[in-house]
Amino acid sequence: MRKIVWKIVSNKVWKKTLIKMQIMVTLAALSCTAGLGATTLARLSLDQMAAASDAVARLRCVAVESRWENGAIWTVTTFDVVETLKGSLPARVKVRLPGGRVGHLTATVDGTPKFNPGGEAIVFLEQSGAGGYSVAGWVEGTFRITRDPHTARETVTQDSSAIEVFDTATRSFITEGVRRMPVEQFRARVATAIAHQRDKAQ
Repeated sequence: MRKIVWKIVSNKVWKKTLIKMQIMVTLAALSCTAGLGATTLARLSLDQMAAASDAVARLRCVAVESRWENGAIWTVTTFDVVETLKGSLPARVKVRLPGGRVGHLTATVDGTPKFNPGGEAIVFLEQSGAGGYSVAGWVEGTFRITRDPHTARETVTQDSSAIEVFDTATRSFITEGVRRMPVEQFRARVATAIAHQRDKAQ
């Protein structure tokens, strides 16, 4: 099996806020370092993520399909919307991200989240110029939900929590992020971030 690393950055025009410009720079850094097997992320706060997203929702993956589009492989993931925390969403949404596997070819783009049917996550979404949605901040905007089989207690873990990121405050690389936070607590933090964003917009 051959593995191809595509250096892809979404051509969606980032607008609305300077935060979207920061995410674009982050994605460009990911693309430039993909060939070296390295990933560089600039940490985004929940306030920044809330401002950059058009919607935030708890999603359940129901299907994943990779296909060729204009000479590159893209993956379209279909989700059922379990709960909407920001914005207005239909009962089912499609999320389009670069990379995936078609036949014997695999395209890998560092920093893109991957989903499997049945999995649930709270995801920060932005509208895609190609239709449907993308994930704002890619792995930084993806928070996986796990359920303790004994207590049924649900927690969320940010995809980027295991990735070394650049902290602009300390100008150093650190590994941190949301890890095993109770869903109720995370939902409250997201609501606060959305309220801050709404207040700033007024």
